[in-house]
Amino acid sequence: MKADRLDFAPLGDRALTITVGDLIDEATHRRVRAVSALLDARSPRGIVDQVPAFTSIVVHYAPEHVDGDPQDSPYSRLVRQLGAVLAIVRDDDLPPPRTVEIPVCYGGDLGPDLEDVARQHHLDAESVIRIHAAPSYLVYMVGFMPGFAYLGGLAPELVTPRRHSPRTAVPAGTVGIGGQQTGVYPLVSPGGWNLIGRTPLQIFDVARETPALLETGDRVRFRPITRREFDHWPEAS
Repeated sequence: MKADRLDFAPLGDRALTITVGDLIDEATHRRVRAVSALLDARSPRGIVDQVPAFTSIVVHYAPEHVDGDPQDSPYSRLVRQLGAVLAIVRDDDLPPPRTVEIPVCYGGDLGPDLEDVARQHHLDAESVIRIHAAPSYLVYMVGFMPGFAYLGGLAPELVTPRRHSPRTAVPAGTVGIGGQQTGVYPLVSPGGWNLIGRTPLQIFDVARETPALLETGDRVRFRPITRREFDHWPEAS
């Protein structure tokens, strides 16, 4: 399927935004990934970075290195070049997504909001765990903090408003639900999501060759584990 919409807009004097759609859905997500992949393969001179999001990509560039007529602004020159490159963008030949399994110990002190989430939906805790661990989630984007993946695909039965009082420090590896999304806190940080469990995996580690465990386009499966498995997980030691 050919991407049918590309809107360009300046973002300061060293970046621009390419918007490909209006909805947070899988079709728009595929177009974002297709544009990002084509920019990786055929990036015009002057581009220094790109950041894909839900419905857009931010392109950072060095104005002094953008080719073209110097009487035109670097932004105008780069937009013309991007328009030519992205005229052939297609989202039907993307590589298959990677599937990442994340073990999670649900409830107790590792998931202090599990029972509250269950009560809000007239479920028991085991049903919440079963429903939460059932889908294959899509990483729509990575943002907010290094390695934080926004996952789409949460079952409607578990859609839960954020807490009225955010916590000042959520432990790294904690799995939460915020509205229609679920995700894993990669680092200790403040947070207002409902905390239902924790993984022993390091979601973000600067010592790894690829610090972030999850990338845009990945599929994620949560696998329930026991507290004993959590406490004795190799990466947790």
